[in-house]
Amino acid sequence: MGIILAVMAAVTGFSVPAWSHKVNVFAYVERGTVHVEGYFPDGKPAGNAAIQVLDSGGRRLLEGRTDAEGLFSFPLPKKDDLTIVIDASMGHRNQFLLKKQDLGD
Repeated sequence: MGIILAVMAAVTGFSVPAWSHKVNVFAYVERGTVHVEGYFPDGKPAGNAAIQVLDSGGRRLLEGRTDAEGLFSFPLPKKDDLTIVIDASMGHRNQFLLKKQDLGD
């Protein structure tokens, strides 16, 4: 019984830090402008988070920071698959792939 409790405690202990380092990022295009939203699992905005935009070749096209509401917008730099990377510090990092076919006309 003691071993089962120790294993359960270890599993629970290891899963909590993984949850705490999650940050969500979502992006969409509207009228030639890319809109990015960054937020934590509890719904709080990822304010002042670093944003990088990479093309399909991994070249950095631009960078910036989210505002206090976790928002960042920029003109569509080119028609290509775009990877939006968010880094909200302390291991809170994620990315979103905005496919070329989703960029509109």
